[in-house]
Amino acid sequence: MLLERARNAYQNWKARPAGFSFAREGHRRTRRVREVALPADTLKLLSFNIQAGIGTSRFREYLTGSWKHLVAHPRSIETIEQIADVVRHFDVVGLQEVDGGSLRSRNLNQLVHLASLADFPFWHQQLNRNLGRLGQFSNGFLSRLTPFAVEDHTLPGLPGRGVIVVKFGHPAEPLVIAVAHLALGEKMRNTQLGYVAGLLAPYRHRLVMGDFNCRLEHLANSPLAELGMVPVEGEFHTYPSWAPDRHIDHILAAPELKVRHSRVLTDCRLSDHLPLATEIVIPDAVRAASLEHRLPLIE
Repeated sequence: MLLERARNAYQNWKARPAGFSFAREGHRRTRRVREVALPADTLKLLSFNIQAGIGTSRFREYLTGSWKHLVAHPRSIETIEQIADVVRHFDVVGLQEVDGGSLRSRNLNQLVHLASLADFPFWHQQLNRNLGRLGQFSNGFLSRLTPFAVEDHTLPGLPGRGVIVVKFGHPAEPLVIAVAHLALGEKMRNTQLGYVAGLLAPYRHRLVMGDFNCRLEHLANSPLAELGMVPVEGEFHTYPSWAPDRHIDHILAAPELKVRHSRVLTDCRLSDHLPLATEIVIPDAVRAASLEHRLPLIE
């Protein structure tokens, strides 16, 4: 049964249209596709640290279940398939702690499997830490819209942290969404926040989401705040999932973006983090640029 699931996921991956790529070792890489349309008035966004399908449900399992980081547990694929049922309700999904195919995921590329099960036509994997068969530690991006550019950036600090920058619409006035997983240490995290702010500074309509490993008060004095980006309104406890008391997963948006319906999916206990969701209205300027430049981009 597991072999058949893996075979089906691989066949679906091979059959998918062009417009996605692997980014090995987290190096910067840009992928351009011939697509600029923005068909929806709004976009439903989700940020979720899926913990590679390990599904920790209490603190003691960080110790007693540590073996799950090395070899797959019996329900690992089932957990990913349950996550697919969650993400299928959104237009754009940013994922952290995705395994790209190793012993702990039963050699299944979890991002490919999620894209296939939830019917996302576009996916992008950023491989940030390659431990061969022991782990393919990645950020992931799923989208119902095809972006015109995707960039991978390695974050400052020890290897293993990265940010994906995705651009929708048209270069004349793009909607830019970044997905990040930041360091645990405050000093390096501040450096990484400055790096992300520098990537997003050239764009008016910008948003960043992910596992920031810090609370709201830390972001209030961060380089992103200096850039005018603010967290979605409210304090949303996302960690630990079984007794959430910390808001460490965040979605920050520029003032030019109208954000609404932000919430934590409190009934999704499939990781040690809870998913954070929101909805944004596509700005008129972004839509106008997309409509004006409907011809394919010339590379």
